[in-house]
Amino acid sequence: MAMTLAGLKADVLRISDLYAARHGIDRSGDWALLKLQEELGELTAEHLRADGRARGAADPEALADEAADVLGMLLIYCDSAGVDLEQAMRRKWLRWLEPAA
Repeated sequence: MAMTLAGLKADVLRISDLYAARHGIDRSGDWALLKLQEELGELTAEHLRADGRARGAADPEALADEAADVLGMLLIYCDSAGVDLEQAMRRKWLRWLEPAA
């Protein structure tokens, strides 16, 4: 089944709502940005382990899981900040694939 960014975002937001309700997490203010930073730090730690520059065994699944956490939190952050990520990607990145005028 193909995954769309809009569908993924909707699923991630629903899961975030369930998780926050279950664990009593206050997601107000800068929570999404701080969590994004936290997840990026965890991805960095897994990257360093995979690259042999940190203690512990490399774990490709843990690296992938942390990358998924970063993407999930980026989607949550963008939603909370009113950023249309699809539109921004088209404007900033995908325009380079369009033929030159």
